[in-house]
Amino acid sequence: MKKILVLHTGGTIAMSADAAGNMAPGAQNPLDSYENPFSGEIQLETEDIFNLPSPHMTPIQMLALKQRIAQAAHEGIDGVVVTHGTDTLEETAYFLDLTLPNELPVVVTGAMRSANEIGSDGLHNLETAIQTASTPDAADKGVLVVMNDEIHSARYVTKTHTTNVATFRTPTFGPIGLVAKHGIVFFESLLRSTVCPIETVADHVFLIKAYAGMGPELFEAIAQPTTNGVVIEALGAGNLPPVTLPAVQALLDQGIPVVLVSRCFNGIAQDVYDYEGGGVQLKKMGVIFCQGLNGQKARIKLLVGVSAGMAGAKLAHFVATANS
Repeated sequence: MKKILVLHTGGTIAMSADAAGNMAPGAQNPLDSYENPFSGEIQLETEDIFNLPSPHMTPIQMLALKQRIAQAAHEGIDGVVVTHGTDTLEETAYFLDLTLPNELPVVVTGAMRSANEIGSDGLHNLETAIQTASTPDAADKGVLVVMNDEIHSARYVTKTHTTNVATFRTPTFGPIGLVAKHGIVFFESLLRSTVCPIETVADHVFLIKAYAGMGPELFEAIAQPTTNGVVIEALGAGNLPPVTLPAVQALLDQGIPVVLVSRCFNGIAQDVYDYEGGGVQLKKMGVIFCQGLNGQKARIKLLVGVSAGMAGAKLAHFVATANS
């Protein structure tokens, strides 16, 4: 019999709506009364590790979650399911993907509708996540996100709609598997994975989005001794307004790593354009191009690298290396 550990962290999947339709965490997690539908095949152990709306989630809680999962790997657990609010689910999932070895399947899931809403998707997502975590094929695929009968890699999945139950998508690549009527089907595997175990988390790693007419003010505001890194969601293939360049250079001169991704949700950042503020110039300045990740994921990767004590060329390689 497979033994699956279910860790509840809060979010919509653990909330109920009031008469006005407003949702908030309650004293009782509705999932606590969930009856195991796989009795005789899968043994479930359940813990309420947090009860937080996902905007309240921080890297400190992510680290505590990572440590609990690492401990479970030595407790005879065959797989782990994490229930989580959807707003920051992709960041927690990617944090776990970067910091946990592939010792056992880890699946993150959530819900877009609360437990007492018509068409609630929480229990279905939880059941399919449990099925996925108990499947031998789920091993060695990194942390997975299972929602709406699709299986996504934590590395690339993102929330694309504010309320739709089909909100989680993987731009460019699509899901790596599906939850079918008679079992779990995988179609793809990760090329490779990088594991970076950490025991503490750094702070003051910032994310800034570029826009037309952007000035230097935001970069100047974070040019502080406490700043550990900056990720920029740049324009197009990886470009910035020229007026921002002196402020970006000032960050680099202070030894603050500056990482660049595209604000486009498809494609990768590249040093293509050789004009003032273009990617060619930015790369020559020392800006790190991160390929394949969105801004929030690149920030998590930079944060993990800094937390591991990386700096200079080692940090740049860790953040920039594609497919890891």
